[in-house]
Amino acid sequence: MDLNQNDWWSQLQADENAVVIDVRTPDEFSSGIIPGAINIDIYKGQGFVYMIEELDKTKNYYVYCHAGSRSAQACKVMNQLDISNAYNLLGGISNWNGPIIESN
Repeated sequence: MDLNQNDWWSQLQADENAVVIDVRTPDEFSSGIIPGAINIDIYKGQGFVYMIEELDKTKNYYVYCHAGSRSAQACKVMNQLDISNAYNLLGGISNWNGPIIESN
């Protein structure tokens, strides 16, 4: 499901069952992330699918990329793999006005 950044952030803040996923490349990830994000690079192809299959299907996933298209694609893949609660950040981190931290 696509959410604008205000809805995405407010829903994330209120969600005790939330996981934030950054589907950008490791280089992009190292340039700064939305707090708490884990990196699962969508460009890993089948490796991406394997990592998604390992996720807890009872969690709610807040997904973003640079501009919103890769994360939209990731949400579709997640839905196909029986993860029903995947929320795409419209506009991605490039339009993000919220907090950004350095990745570890």
